[in-house]
Amino acid sequence: MSQAAESDRMQKLVSLCKRRGFVFQGSEIYGGLRSTYDYGPMGAELKRNLMAEWWRFMVHSREDIVGIDASILMSPEVWRSSGHLAGFSDPLVDCKLCGERFRADKAPKKAAGEAATITFADKGRAKDLQALAQTLAGGPLTRVEKALTGAIAGDRGYVCPNCGSPFMSEERQFNLMFRTSLGPVDPIADVIAAVRSASSEGANEGEIRARVEAAMKDSSIYLRPETAQAMFVQFLNVQQSMSMKVPFGIAQMGKSFRNEVTVEHFIFRSCEFEQMECEYFVPPGEGPKYLEYWKEARVRWWQSIGLRAENLRLRAHEADELAHYSDGCWDVEYLFPWGWDELEGIASRTDFDLKAHSAGSGKRLTYFDPEAIDPATGKKGWHYLPHVVEPAAGATRGVLAVLCDAYDEEPADAEGKGERVVLRLHPRLAPIKAAILPLVKKDGMPEVAREIAGRFLARGINAKYDEQHSIGKRYARHDEVGTPFCLTVDTQTLSDQTVTIRYRDDRRQERIRIDEAVDVIAAALR
Repeated sequence: MSQAAESDRMQKLVSLCKRRGFVFQGSEIYGGLRSTYDYGPMGAELKRNLMAEWWRFMVHSREDIVGIDASILMSPEVWRSSGHLAGFSDPLVDCKLCGERFRADKAPKKAAGEAATITFADKGRAKDLQALAQTLAGGPLTRVEKALTGAIAGDRGYVCPNCGSPFMSEERQFNLMFRTSLGPVDPIADVIAAVRSASSEGANEGEIRARVEAAMKDSSIYLRPETAQAMFVQFLNVQQSMSMKVPFGIAQMGKSFRNEVTVEHFIFRSCEFEQMECEYFVPPGEGPKYLEYWKEARVRWWQSIGLRAENLRLRAHEADELAHYSDGCWDVEYLFPWGWDELEGIASRTDFDLKAHSAGSGKRLTYFDPEAIDPATGKKGWHYLPHVVEPAAGATRGVLAVLCDAYDEEPADAEGKGERVVLRLHPRLAPIKAAILPLVKKDGMPEVAREIAGRFLARGINAKYDEQHSIGKRYARHDEVGTPFCLTVDTQTLSDQTVTIRYRDDRRQERIRIDEAVDVIAAALR
């Protein structure tokens, strides 16, 4: 499929998400807020179902993994020990022409001295900024329609991803963690006092910043940028309270926050997102073995919930991509409309995390295996820091991958009929499992349909009674939200207690008895 066709497909999917209640722009009636999204009734159900499937696979289907639900707010010392406070930052630059701010390491590259065409949204914008561009270039530039030519890339080589300009500010470090304050006293007064004092003493910018940081230190905390660290911090509490034996895992799902400079591709990369992570603790030296196990297991899981095998691949990290402490990492990548991109990472993190938190907290975070031979003594009984393999998936990215994979358009037949848009969601992920439809709103059909819907709800199966519009429009509506089964109550129902069941994927229809309808659909959800 061409790039233009894929872009069109993505636009159609985004439109469907709003029209059918999957995803809305956050704060939309106030003009929206960049990189924030609200999940509507269908989206909330889909995301919950996806995360429930992950929890069932990772926790409820095995004995060696348990779950926790940790606080979003943690001691700042956690982030200092983990390295996030010192290293969780990106180099940022500003385009001097259009004002776009972006990560320097992600910008388009050109060779120094190579021609850089600057392109704007329209001719008026190009005309307005031509004089500024020529000043920055130190010479004349030619304007053709909405483009300026004659500029060249500088020594740093990157150009603005928005307009193509090579005129950039100096790089500045930008911390990806959201900072807030904890406590009853607003730290702004302390900040103002620190700035006034430093300024009156003639302090330079670095000294002023240091004093502001000192003034804010006691109240500053951060929204977590990942769910992983709580599982390391609570390692001993979980292991001892649950009598877990290595190898074992701790799983957690929940929200994380990153002050991303570049947000893109709808819900794929945003500042607020949900993760599904597991820290699997293993004996020293066994990380590579369990890395192999988890990378294969996780790909199989994504396939089990409906993602097509041809749209999934495993990619090993190159040596220059690996963190200094890691001895191996794989990405599960999905073929999104814009190309292959990360859906989940599986990393062998050695003992870096437990060692860092042990040093930072002063607490011993070792595990004792009474049967293992201690390499130092040659005797039974070994205290050691477990190594960790981490399968870390994005729940919001998972929702987008599921929607992309399920979205389908069927053309009309030779008679010009039958064209439809359908979401071929796995039945367990579908927001609505069954739609109960009276053929008409009279003759007792609504009453029978509502009674059938009640049976489904009593069994914990999300069913929806729907009587609005013609039966054809209702089928089309439920195809678009991925409802796998529609049960229609008609005239025959009133005489023989059967309903028509319609299957979403092939539109096949057959009669089944009312008293077996719940069992038929429940079986399809196993």
